[in-house]
Amino acid sequence: MFELLRRVADEEPGRLAVVTHDTSRSYDDLVADSCRVAHALLRLGITRLAVVDHEASVVVPLLAGASLVGVEVTQYPPVEPDEVRDLLAGFDHDVLVTDRHDLDDLGARVVPTADLLGGAATPFAGPPPSARPHLVLTTGTTGTPRGVRHDWDRLLRGTSRVRPAAGERWLLAYGLHQFAGLQVLLHVFAAGATLVAPAPRRPREGLAAMRALGVTHASATPTYWRFLVAEMRSDGGAVPDLRQVTLGGEAIPGPLLEALRATFPGASVSQVYAASEFGSTGSMRDGRPGLSVDVLDRGDAADVDMRIVDGELWIRSRAGMLGYHGEPPVDADGWRATGDLVEVDGDRVLFRGRSSEIINVGGVKVHPLPIEERVSAVPGVDMARVHGRPNAMTGSIVALEVVASPGADLDELKAALRAACADLPPAARPRSTRFVETIDTTGSKIIRRQIP
Repeated sequence: MFELLRRVADEEPGRLAVVTHDTSRSYDDLVADSCRVAHALLRLGITRLAVVDHEASVVVPLLAGASLVGVEVTQYPPVEPDEVRDLLAGFDHDVLVTDRHDLDDLGARVVPTADLLGGAATPFAGPPPSARPHLVLTTGTTGTPRGVRHDWDRLLRGTSRVRPAAGERWLLAYGLHQFAGLQVLLHVFAAGATLVAPAPRRPREGLAAMRALGVTHASATPTYWRFLVAEMRSDGGAVPDLRQVTLGGEAIPGPLLEALRATFPGASVSQVYAASEFGSTGSMRDGRPGLSVDVLDRGDAADVDMRIVDGELWIRSRAGMLGYHGEPPVDADGWRATGDLVEVDGDRVLFRGRSSEIINVGGVKVHPLPIEERVSAVPGVDMARVHGRPNAMTGSIVALEVVASPGADLDELKAALRAACADLPPAARPRSTRFVETIDTTGSKIIRRQIP
């Protein structure tokens, strides 16, 4: 990653690399900070570390500097001390880089960020490391996070195809601890563009950054975009002048694509299918849900190939992970299940949900996503979540949570929801409907697995 920063800094040292409401850092600033980090890691004898910090201007040089000297970095999500303690134990980290004082007594060696970023900005000219590992945690939407082992050389493989785009300003809507956030970061720096990184990474702050900081491009989950559009309708403020809207991380319903095209008429709308384990498979720019069937069976020479096995998408990637933390390396030529349920409809591969989200209602398997899409299309619904709830008679029932639009009549809306689901098979009809102020997410994704 350091190479991307240095290439732009050599061309135009003062070009802005990271911008927030409070500060900005140029490419030259980040190169200098990365060199400070590399020297400090060698001086302190650190070979692996965890990071709890979410300011891009801090995390970027930590990542880039560590890659210079072959130090493996893992960024943790913004969680409470007990969860940080569990992560430290689960991923065998004994060094924690953070400025949070509530993490001082968790059993790890705590290194303040100033100890890594505070030295002299001497250029780094050491020998290249034999390996440049990086560990990314999965979001944990389907359970406990897992550590996905990568190497920077593989992560950077796709950046050679990124065209220069110095004038673009990309919103960072993902956390940098997420693989999707890392992909946005690499794309921005490969293009020599500017990363707009508000904190926290919530839709409300993202919308404010779009309006105030000149965002032109944004990539986020469908859930994030739903929240952002609802927030924009609620506050009645200006519609950001976006040129690119990208979605990924979850199944993307057609109505949402249509809503985004109507909301941002000057933007190109595209979708990305990617994951921490296998990387990105490319983007679809035709405005239609799902993937083209052309992605299936690309052949043995393809870096990423896909096929469908018993209704589930399987993938083979030579550009993806090396393996999971604590487990043997994966076979780059081997196929693995993604957990995404799909079906072919004409020339499209359409996503029907995750295998972990299936609701077993008296022996009948119910997929929540199609129900959620149907409910979300009802006027007066800003957001919806369909999930399973335990039931003594059937094992589970279908439950529904709804965020109503401001001013909606809840009795009328409840009747409209019943009518919208009336022709579903009996097992798929929601038996419990609850109106809520917001819907909990993890990594800007809705959690649909069964709730006890």
